[in-house]
Amino acid sequence: MDIIAAYREVGTYRGAAQIAGTTHKTVKRVIARHEAGGAAPERAPRGRNYDGVAALVAERVEKTSGRISAKRLLPAARAAGYAGSPRNFRRLVAAAKRAWRREHHRGRRPAVWSPGEHLVIDWGAVGGLHVFCAVLAWCRFRFVRFAADERAETTLAMLAECFEVLGGVPGKVLADRMGCLKGGVVANVVVPTAEYVRFAGHYGFRPDFCQAADPESKGIVEHLVGYAKRDLMVPQAPFGDLAAANAAAAAWCAEVNGVIHGEICAVPAERLVIERELLGPLPSLRASIGRQVTRKVDRLSCVRFASARYSVPVRLIGETVKLRTDDGRLLVIMTGTGQVVAEHVLVAPGGASVRDEHYGGPRPATPRRAVRPRTAAEKEFCALGPAAEVFITGAAAAGHTRLGPELAELNTLRAAHGEQAFLDALDRAVAFSRWRAADVRSILGVGAGVPGPAAEPGDALVLDLPVVPVRPLADYAIGGLS
Repeated sequence: MDIIAAYREVGTYRGAAQIAGTTHKTVKRVIARHEAGGAAPERAPRGRNYDGVAALVAERVEKTSGRISAKRLLPAARAAGYAGSPRNFRRLVAAAKRAWRREHHRGRRPAVWSPGEHLVIDWGAVGGLHVFCAVLAWCRFRFVRFAADERAETTLAMLAECFEVLGGVPGKVLADRMGCLKGGVVANVVVPTAEYVRFAGHYGFRPDFCQAADPESKGIVEHLVGYAKRDLMVPQAPFGDLAAANAAAAAWCAEVNGVIHGEICAVPAERLVIERELLGPLPSLRASIGRQVTRKVDRLSCVRFASARYSVPVRLIGETVKLRTDDGRLLVIMTGTGQVVAEHVLVAPGGASVRDEHYGGPRPATPRRAVRPRTAAEKEFCALGPAAEVFITGAAAAGHTRLGPELAELNTLRAAHGEQAFLDALDRAVAFSRWRAADVRSILGVGAGVPGPAAEPGDALVLDLPVVPVRPLADYAIGGLS
């Protein structure tokens, strides 16, 4: 039966509900709608228990730019007379924040990158290992390297290496407000450090900084930092040293730059070839980074730094050079040209790092003691050349104490037999270790027809000896004597 007909029949809500098979509340709602002309009747607005503090909440949300939490606002609301639950109050604060953000939206627009214009950089860290990340914005070419710290010298060295990998210099370098690159802030404008300004002037780019507390403005590199942590650092950690970590980073960059990027639907390495034509040229010399000290090259062709010696080319003896430390290395730089003339790994105090190429070759196995004649007899004998020097050093090593007085006799033999014959006799005396003047005289007396020492040993001499009768040893016993 129809609800309205049932109500007209019995005149009560419960009776009509029993006939129509529903509840009396439904019957009441249907009858009220019917009497109102078919539309739902207007309901009187019902207040909420937080209406009294809604103005207070809106004021605090406006004052804090939508950052205050409901937890911090609740004590003030309690003091203002709010007696409801914290859960209901959180609904009020959330609604007030939504209303404030709706009226104060920043209206962020997507970035439109131009070729050769922006390089975006940032630092990240996992487990004490710092990672430097850079993205060339238009082609999405990524550069990742590891370091032990985030100092200004390290950051600028990473930037210089990034420029060399890219093959050019972009127009701007966008970074967040790094403490190592920020000299100060005036009216929300970042003042870069003097060292960063010199570095930018050397390479020909303009430093740029993001707004404070605005990581979204450089989200292109923020994403790379997270990607490098997830895909490079976490799977391959721990790294043994920085060299191994950077080798893995270079291989990882070659891998990710060689596949299609999801945002641009192109291969970053291929787009870099196009963008490189619009990059600025690299300077002929890398910029001088970090604090430098001046040293003078000593007579050992070395410079001292932190109580250790480091070799430089011998042509720089007496010159003044500059020293700079970079990532565990010591760079020796020419003062005038800025050219790096030597590079060493830092050693402990008291140690030495010596490069053979700085001295024209490796150190000899045994030290060579130069022969310097002083007397007239010594000068006359040493005028023969290397053969005379070899004879003197050999005789000295053999302990021939009469060598000095016998030099006059050797000079007489030279004059008597001729220089060539005397030289041949000296060579033979050296070959057979004969160091006396009488030995040289005997060699000269024999002449040149004697054989020389064999260069290679000959065959073993085998002789057929005759068999002779022998007596046993028992015949020689003492008890056997008669």
